[in-house]
Amino acid sequence: MRLKTVPEDFLVEEQIRFPPDGGPYALYRIQKRGVTTLEVQARMARMLRLPLSAVSFPALKDRDAVAVQYATVRGPGPAHLRGPGFTAERVGRSPRPLTPSDLAGNRFVVTVRDLSPSEAAGLGARLSTAAEEGIPNYFDAQRFGSRTESGDFPGRRILRRDAEGALRAVLAEPLVGDPADVRAFKREAASRWGQWRSLLEIAPRPSNLRSVLTFLCDHPTDFHRALNLVTPRVLSLYLAAYQSFLWNRIAAGYLQARLGAPSGFVEVGSEVLPLFPALSGHLPADMAVPLPHHRAVYGDPLLAKVVEDVLEAEALTLSDLKPRLLRRAYLPRGERRLILRPSDVSASPPAPDERFPGRQKITLTFVLPPGAYATLVVRSLLGAINRY
Repeated sequence: MRLKTVPEDFLVEEQIRFPPDGGPYALYRIQKRGVTTLEVQARMARMLRLPLSAVSFPALKDRDAVAVQYATVRGPGPAHLRGPGFTAERVGRSPRPLTPSDLAGNRFVVTVRDLSPSEAAGLGARLSTAAEEGIPNYFDAQRFGSRTESGDFPGRRILRRDAEGALRAVLAEPLVGDPADVRAFKREAASRWGQWRSLLEIAPRPSNLRSVLTFLCDHPTDFHRALNLVTPRVLSLYLAAYQSFLWNRIAAGYLQARLGAPSGFVEVGSEVLPLFPALSGHLPADMAVPLPHHRAVYGDPLLAKVVEDVLEAEALTLSDLKPRLLRRAYLPRGERRLILRPSDVSASPPAPDERFPGRQKITLTFVLPPGAYATLVVRSLLGAINRY
């Protein structure tokens, strides 16, 4: 099975709850291909000669897709914008910037390639079953771009109050989502750890890493304060990635404790997580599990025991889930639905795959709520039959 062989194999369109029309912000409908949302945001800001904060997207979309998104721009804004990898059309005015709460969901059209005839034959039916019975609403691998190549998380080290270890992940351990120039620098930093002035000379430009290294040149062992010079948004992403990893383990453990043996498995990054049939028939369809946090409350005794066991395996307790090393970054609070049910589902008939001769392809269409992952849905449909 292959996803995203070409960007057109993965189409996603945001479904927005539009604010009342009128106001000081221009509202744009944007189509992008082969670029990230953050790249589009930066290019729009440069073209309009505005600060980055004046261009607001409610959500991020992958590079390897064709995506339709919405954004607001402070000020009047031109009717059209075009830049490398994107086009933008002004579709109205808004009284305020768009926020994640304006996102109602996402509609996906996904072409799945390189399938055997038996895999392709039942994929549409399994999608319909998922819409009725649900699948576990795990965070998918895109959430874990800040995992190190060894499988560790900077967020784990922060919560364990290991300032030097967290800083090593920032400066000297390639992360899954690091670009090539940062990975090359980190390989050098690993072999020259502590040689701050020589590392400053080769650090990527522009980069927040240079601010951290400049501080270390004058305070070579003050890892705590150096860590707090990392961009707070980046530190928050590190924490959220590890929190999501813990949530996945809690969800998987709870489902196994409630439902017994799984019917299949799905790979999520370096984890293999269980799948179960007829979730909506065994659990409340709207059941939500709090994100791990030092103030989270788990009223279900079975769920509370699973949380305790997961954290014990990580050498943590609930009270540790507060980043006491950091001054300006925090673990988010909230909860996540345990069961994911795609809606408005349909599937094309299987067809010969022109890119993989002798194999088949199929196109799946479905709508997911905000925060859910289409890639997880597709791989779960196959995992339900590819039992370990």
